[in-house]
Amino acid sequence: MQDPLAAVRACADGALTTPGRGGAPAAPALAPAPARTLGDRLALAAADIKLSHSVFAMPFALLGAFLARPTGAPWSQFAVQGGLIVGCMFFARSWAMLVNRIADSGFDAGNPRTARRAVASGRLARRDAIAMAVACAASFCTLAALFGVLFGNWWPAGLCLPVLGWLALYSFAKRFTALCHVLLGTALAISPMAACLAVQPEVALSPVVLLLAGFVTLWVAGFDVLYALQDTDFDRRTGLSSIPAKLGPAGAAWVSRGMHVGAAACLALAWRAEGRFGVLFGVAVGLAAVLLIVEHAVVIRRGLAGLPMAFFTVNGALSLLVGALGIADLLA
Repeated sequence: MQDPLAAVRACADGALTTPGRGGAPAAPALAPAPARTLGDRLALAAADIKLSHSVFAMPFALLGAFLARPTGAPWSQFAVQGGLIVGCMFFARSWAMLVNRIADSGFDAGNPRTARRAVASGRLARRDAIAMAVACAASFCTLAALFGVLFGNWWPAGLCLPVLGWLALYSFAKRFTALCHVLLGTALAISPMAACLAVQPEVALSPVVLLLAGFVTLWVAGFDVLYALQDTDFDRRTGLSSIPAKLGPAGAAWVSRGMHVGAAACLALAWRAEGRFGVLFGVAVGLAAVLLIVEHAVVIRRGLAGLPMAFFTVNGALSLLVGALGIADLLA
């Protein structure tokens, strides 16, 4: 019987390089010219940090905000709070991704999969990336402070710097722990808790919010383990830590499955813990479980070739479904 992870193993064992004719290594490309105008630099940074990936965390932040909204609170006030939350999410994620690109530029330059990233390739100067990261951090802190100025809630302002520190920590985690995937999961799991804290702090540590955070942690960690299969050989050669590098593709796949089983359990428990969740969120729980199964089936069947669909399409659909159906249930 053929090993269902054979395709993953083949790529992870060094098939990621792009050969030239006759199997010889491809000739090195000329170094790209750095961006000259501010508009070009901003466009490079926006493309490199993949703003579209905000779909993984944003729906859970909005779901957390709706969970925390007090009954009868003015919608005009909630609209302002929601806008501030979306702005904070944008700048916090941009900060985290820019720190990642800066911190990993040396590793990225030596990895065929990531060598064309803006900072690693030299198209975006390191000093420009640092300036953008600092601007994003300052913007995040400013928006967080507005919750205090406008609504008398100073929790976001008080916690903005620790949050930025935690988001940045993931970029250095592969240097010392194979559990870097879990750290990434917790970075995204902050989103529903932080949104609750911004709207009604008393709700931030309620059982349903903690269970949602647990779901996000395990869900993100599980699909990041699968995504890291692409770099198994590179991580081993450079001494970076990851679950695929430590356990191999087959072991990493089983760890990812276990994490996703735990994620599905957390989501089901969140459904039962919140009395306002009804049939719609129950449907979301069922669909999320099906999508997680599909994700692993795609990777087993297609190996690394199936990662774009498994990572982006399936997980993006899962996040949107859970967030949208959860909010619809709360409104109903």
